[in-house]
Amino acid sequence: MTAALFNEVRVQREDFDLGAEVARLRAGDPRIGAVVTFVGTVRDLNDGARVAELELEHYPEMTERALQEIVAQARARWTLYGALVVHRVGPMLPLEQIVLVAVSSAHRGEAFAACEFIMDYLKTEAPFWKKEQTPEGARWVDARVSDDAAKAKWADR
Repeated sequence: MTAALFNEVRVQREDFDLGAEVARLRAGDPRIGAVVTFVGTVRDLNDGARVAELELEHYPEMTERALQEIVAQARARWTLYGALVVHRVGPMLPLEQIVLVAVSSAHRGEAFAACEFIMDYLKTEAPFWKKEQTPEGARWVDARVSDDAAKAKWADR
């Protein structure tokens, strides 16, 4: 009997437990030889300004669909047994977790590549908007050229 594929995308306000999420992703699947995770956190400094709070906004349902599509693209490129994306929205303080991307596969190369691909596409394709609270007041965070460059590298692979 072959184990089922794990696939989950969640957008939520509450924090997540990295250990518990990885345990759910693995869930006794003996085929898994590699699990790769990425956790993004709130920094206290961005573009030279202190950040007291980061607030993420999104379009419900549209965001989840975009994340599901990104995971589907990764699954089309690599043999994955599991893929998990948890992205928080709402206000968050420095040191808090923002996003978790976790993938499982038979081999580390596929897991590393798929995790990086999902994160690179998430940064450019998922409809999230970031607003930072700084000593100078609130400001929206612009898209980064470096994120577009990271996504572009996958076009040739």
